[in-house]
Amino acid sequence: MVKKLIKLIDFGGFMNNNSRIVQPVGKLIPFNPTGEYYFSKGIKAYHQRDYYKSLKYLKRALALEPGEPMIACQLAIVYADIGEYQKSNELLHLIIEELDENMEECYYFLANNYAHLGFFKDAYYHAKLYLSLTEEDGEFVEETEDLMEILSLESDELEEEDYHEEDLISRQDQARTLLESGNFSEAADALTRVVKDYPEYWSAHNNLALAYFYLGDTKKANDILDQVLQKNMGNLHALCNKLVFAYYENNVTYRDELVGILRKINPISIDHQFKLGTTFALIKEYDLAYHWLGKIYKHGFQGDGSFYYWLAYSAYFTGKEQTAKRAWKMVLQHNPEKDGQEPWSDQKNQLDGFENHLSSILKRLESEHLEERLFAAFLTYISSKKEDILSSLKEKNLKPQSGLEKEYLAYVLNGEEISNPYLVAAHHTAMNLYHNNQPIGIQQASMYLTLFSVFTEMQDKGILIKNYDASAAAIEYLWYQYRQKRKSQQQLANQYGVSTSTIQKYVKMMKPFLTSAHL
Repeated sequence: MVKKLIKLIDFGGFMNNNSRIVQPVGKLIPFNPTGEYYFSKGIKAYHQRDYYKSLKYLKRALALEPGEPMIACQLAIVYADIGEYQKSNELLHLIIEELDENMEECYYFLANNYAHLGFFKDAYYHAKLYLSLTEEDGEFVEETEDLMEILSLESDELEEEDYHEEDLISRQDQARTLLESGNFSEAADALTRVVKDYPEYWSAHNNLALAYFYLGDTKKANDILDQVLQKNMGNLHALCNKLVFAYYENNVTYRDELVGILRKINPISIDHQFKLGTTFALIKEYDLAYHWLGKIYKHGFQGDGSFYYWLAYSAYFTGKEQTAKRAWKMVLQHNPEKDGQEPWSDQKNQLDGFENHLSSILKRLESEHLEERLFAAFLTYISSKKEDILSSLKEKNLKPQSGLEKEYLAYVLNGEEISNPYLVAAHHTAMNLYHNNQPIGIQQASMYLTLFSVFTEMQDKGILIKNYDASAAAIEYLWYQYRQKRKSQQQLANQYGVSTSTIQKYVKMMKPFLTSAHL
C-alpha cells in the first residue's frame, strides 16, 4: 500500500502568478513567498524523504492558498506517510466535498489510509468507489485492484457491504470527532441520523451507545449494545463498550465475566487489537492492554494521540518505563495540552477533568447548542489553561453566538460584571456543583449541561433562582435520581448546608424543566 502522487507532484506552476513587480533601481525588493513557493519547497523535501520539513512547507503553502486542492492532497499524502492517517483523511474529505469533487485520486488515498488503520470495510468501499470513477487506465487502477485483493483476503464480507451513499464514512468520522471532543449531544444527534439511514452499520450503533452513556443515559446505551449483539453476535466493539460501561457502573461481576470472554479473543484485525488494548487500559487491566498495544506498536502501528496515551499508561504500569516515556513524547506531539497528565505525574489526578481539556472546551464553544457553549465558558473560568483558551479564541476569531454567552465570556475572560440575574444564578450554582464534584469527568459533564439547560429554560419562563446552594443540591439530586442511583436529600443537605425541605422545594421547582437530552 505504497502512496504516490506522480502526476500531482510533477506539476509546477499550478497557480496563476502575476506578481512580477518592476522596482526602481537601488530600492529593496520585498520578498513575499507565495503558496507556490512553499509548495515547491515542500515537494523537494518530500523527494528527499524529509517528511517533517515537507509537512512544514506544505502547511504554510495551504495557509497561503487554502482553496488549492493539489496542495491539500500532497499534504494529506505526507500526513499518511508519517502515520497521521486521521489528519490525512480529513484533508482528503475536504478536497472531495469542498475543493474539487473530480479529484478521484483522493478515494484511492482514503482506501490506503483506512487499510492502514485496520478499517477494512471502509478501505474496500473507497477503493471500489475509485475504480468506478476513474478511467480504465487511471493512475492508480493497478494498485487499487491489488489493494482490493488483499482486503478480500482479510474479510469475506467486504463485497456484501453496500453503503449506498458516499458520505457515510465522512459522517461517521465527524460524529467520532464530536464524541472525542466531548460534544455528546451533537454526536448523539449525528449518529442517530446515520443509524436511521444505515441500520446495519454497527460502528455507528456502537458510537451512539457511547454518546448516550457519556450523557448519562446508561439504560439506553446498554439497550443499543444489546440490540447490536442480538443482530450481530460477537461484535467486538459492542462487547468492549459493554465492559467499559460495567466498569464505570461498578458492576464487578459482569465486568469480570466480560474480561474473561475478551481475554480469550485473538483478533487478526489491527482495528480489533487496538480496541481491545485501549479497552483493557481504560479499565486498568494494564497487562492485557500492553499485550495488544505493545504488539501493534512493535509492528510499526502509528496511531493518534489516544493510542500513544494508552500505550504510555499500559507500558508504565507494567514496568516498561522507557517505552512509556517514548510513547508520551508522541502524546505531547499530538496533544500538547496533556502535559502534566503523564502516568508518573503526581499532578495527574488534579488535571484529569474536562476543565483542562483544551480541545474539548474549544469544540464546545463552537457547538450549535447554547447549553454546551455556556458550559464551555464555565470550564474556561475554572481551567488552569485559560490563557491558552483565550489565545485560541483570538486565533480562530470565534465570536459569541448569543447575548447571554457574550456576557458570560466577558465575565470569564475579562472580569466584566454580569448583569443578567439568571446568568449569575447559573454561574454560582455551577461553582457550588464544582466545589462538591471535582474534577469534572465524562459522566459529570452531563450534570453541568443539565444545569445550564434548566437555567435557560427557567429564564424563558421568568423563574429566578435565589438560593444557589439549594439549586446545586437539587440538580445533583435529580441527576442521580435519573440514573437510578441513590443519593439521599439528607446527604445533599449536609453536603451543601441547606435543609431537606429547601431541597425538596427546589427539586419541585426545577424538575419540570429537565430534558432527557442531557440527563
